[in-house]
Amino acid sequence: MILTTVSQRRDLLARSRTVAMVGASPNPTRPSYFVFSYLRTRRRLDVTPINPAVNAIDGVRAYPTLAAYAAERGAPDIVDVFRKPADAPQVTREAIAAGAKAIWFQYGVINEEAIRLADEAGLDVVVDRCIKVESARFDRGLSIGGFDSGLISARRSAPR
Repeated sequence: MILTTVSQRRDLLARSRTVAMVGASPNPTRPSYFVFSYLRTRRRLDVTPINPAVNAIDGVRAYPTLAAYAAERGAPDIVDVFRKPADAPQVTREAIAAGAKAIWFQYGVINEEAIRLADEAGLDVVVDRCIKVESARFDRGLSIGGFDSGLISARRSAPR
């Protein structure tokens, strides 16, 4: 099912424990590293990098493929995709084969074939959203930056 509402995404994150992050990078300037690092520090989700080019990221063992991850650790709850949209159908096929329950396509990873494959296979599907941003939103982590204040207004606050 394609998850389009905030409550659906919140429920997915609440019931999930493991995330296999396809395309996680050891480069601290890459968004995939920042998201990986943030989710690890929250310690609610067990996040594992999937990247054939590295052995580990910040001491966390990386797996070369989703199949290798699943063979050793079982099916991930969520496969988080940090790959080019053209790579998304193949990643989706691998996620289905690995027994994933959900697939999360990060910002800009939009591929209609991949979305259709995942939906038809019965996976929960999140498209063009950041798992870090959504996780922070639900954990009240965005309030530090002034987001999620509960107030909606185009006006600036009066100086104090």
